[in-house]
Amino acid sequence: MQSSNRRTFAHAAALALTAGLSAALALGFLGAWHPALDSLAHFRAHLAVLLALTALPLLVLRYRAHALLAAAFGLAALSTTLPAGAFGLGRVEAAFPLDQNQPVYKLIQLNLYHSNQTPNEVLSMIARERPDVVTFEEVSPMWDGKLDLLRAAYPYQLNCREFFIGVAILSRRPFAGETATRCYDQGSLAVAKIDFAGKVVQVAALHLGWPWPFDQAERIDQVETGLTEIGDTALLGGDFNATPWSASPARVEKIAGMSPFDGIGPTWLPLGLPRALQFAGLQIDHILSKGNIDLRSAKRLAPIGSDHLPVCVEFSLRPKADNSPPAPVTTVLLAPIHSGA
Repeated sequence: MQSSNRRTFAHAAALALTAGLSAALALGFLGAWHPALDSLAHFRAHLAVLLALTALPLLVLRYRAHALLAAAFGLAALSTTLPAGAFGLGRVEAAFPLDQNQPVYKLIQLNLYHSNQTPNEVLSMIARERPDVVTFEEVSPMWDGKLDLLRAAYPYQLNCREFFIGVAILSRRPFAGETATRCYDQGSLAVAKIDFAGKVVQVAALHLGWPWPFDQAERIDQVETGLTEIGDTALLGGDFNATPWSASPARVEKIAGMSPFDGIGPTWLPLGLPRALQFAGLQIDHILSKGNIDLRSAKRLAPIGSDHLPVCVEFSLRPKADNSPPAPVTTVLLAPIHSGA
C-alpha cells in the first residue's frame, strides 16, 4: 500500500511540476499585457531548461507523450532567448566590414553597485580600457570622491542623483554647449550631447527599477519624456533590470526610437555566487543606438566588485550624408570571460 502511494505521489508530482513550469513559461510570453506576466519572462531561459529536464522523470514514469511535449516546448522557448545572447560568451562583432577610415570610439556601460567593496578595481578598469565615454548606474554618495579622481582624464561629468543612487555620464570629449546635459526622473535618466571631433552624439544612461511587483513599468512611464527627447544620433547604455526578450526593453526601444545591440550575454549574477555560474545569470545591461552610428563590437569585461559585469562597446560615426542603415551584427563566440579576483 505504501509503495503504491509513493508511486501515485511521484506521478502526481511530476505532472504537477510539468504543468506549473509550462504555465509559467507560457504566461511569460504575454508580458506586454501586464507587468506581472513580464516578470516571468525574465526567467524564460531558466524555466525552459527546467521544463525540458522534466522530460526525464516523465520518461521514467512512462509518460512518453508528456515528456516529448515538455522537451519540445522547453527547447522552443529557449530558442527565443538565444538570439539575444542569453548564453553567449565572448564578444559581438559586425557581420560585415565597416568603413576603416572612420575613427573608432569606445563606451563602457556599468552598474557600479552602490556599496562596491573594491571601487579601486573600477578605477583601474577605466584606466586600462580608456573609454571615450562611460555610462554608470547606482552612483551612490560613496562614489563621488572616486569619480573626482577620474576628473583629470574625464573632465566632462554629469551626475544625476536626487536621493541615494543615480546615474552618471563621464566623457573625455567635451559636452556640446552649455545646455548639453539633462537629468530626468530623480536620477533615473541622464542625457548628454557629446562632441566627437565635430560630430554631436547624444549619450544616455538609464537605470530602471526591478520588475513587478516593483516599479519598473512606472519608471518607464516617468522617463518617457526624456527618452522621446533623445536626438537623431544617439547611444544609450543602461541597467534595465530586464532581459532583452521581455516587454520592458521593447517599450524603451519604441519610445526612444532606438535599436538594441544584442548578443552581449549575461551581465548580472548575485554577489556571493561563483563566477563560474555567470552563464546562468541575466542579461539586463543594454546598449541601444540610432542614427549615424555603426556599432562595431561589444564584450563583457572581468568582474570589478559589482554584481554586474562591465560592457565595453566600440563604435564609429558615419558621415551625416550617409543615411544607410547600420551594419548588421552577429555573435562571435570567443573564449569565456575569466573569473577575476
